[in-house]
Amino acid sequence: MKKIGIIFAMKEELDETKKIFKEIKEHSVYELKIYECKYKNVTCFLVESGMGKVNAARSTQILIDKMNVDVILNVGVAGSISRNINKCDIVIGEKLVQHDFDLTLLNFEKGLIPNVGKYIDCDQKLVNIAKNIKMETKVTSGIISSGDIFISEEKMGAKINKKFGALCVEMEGASIAQVCHLCNIPFLVIRAISDSPYEKDNHLTFEEFLKISSDMVSRFVEQFLGKI
Repeated sequence: MKKIGIIFAMKEELDETKKIFKEIKEHSVYELKIYECKYKNVTCFLVESGMGKVNAARSTQILIDKMNVDVILNVGVAGSISRNINKCDIVIGEKLVQHDFDLTLLNFEKGLIPNVGKYIDCDQKLVNIAKNIKMETKVTSGIISSGDIFISEEKMGAKINKKFGALCVEMEGASIAQVCHLCNIPFLVIRAISDSPYEKDNHLTFEEFLKISSDMVSRFVEQFLGKI
């Protein structure tokens, strides 16, 4: 039976996804709550990592070491930094990059991590499964960027978009990618877009979007588990 670790940054998304499972067993590892669930022939381990790269990397390593997962799935929200990506769109990560990793003073290219690289590829088989999932909203695949800073200024987002070719920005995915890359664990990052600096008439608050996003994430995960 395949074991899949699913990492959420926020409790609301985890709680909504838990609803698709009937039997749930709770584990506690280093005070991190992990929910073991079964869906058909798949065992899932759900965890709320908390925000930021360190929290996400910690949760990833715990799922690998303590739960022996075969695959890591990271789902959550992100902000658009592309004029082609709008609020409530979904972005499938083809590659992940850490836009705030900077060793340029040592003559390294911005974002390049020694012995890892600049971009880390999501597992192509998982990407293909995700591309075949049907959602009511627009689904796009491309580069997702991560950093320990909330990007709210249009100029900063545009700079990251131009530098890395990224479609959206968040705070966890690329650190999950790095841990999985170093541990040879297939992974996939999926993001629902919570905001866009290019949409001036946004009428949804973040709290309202979080409810929509949590439902989107839950439905995506259920379809994904049925195809893996």
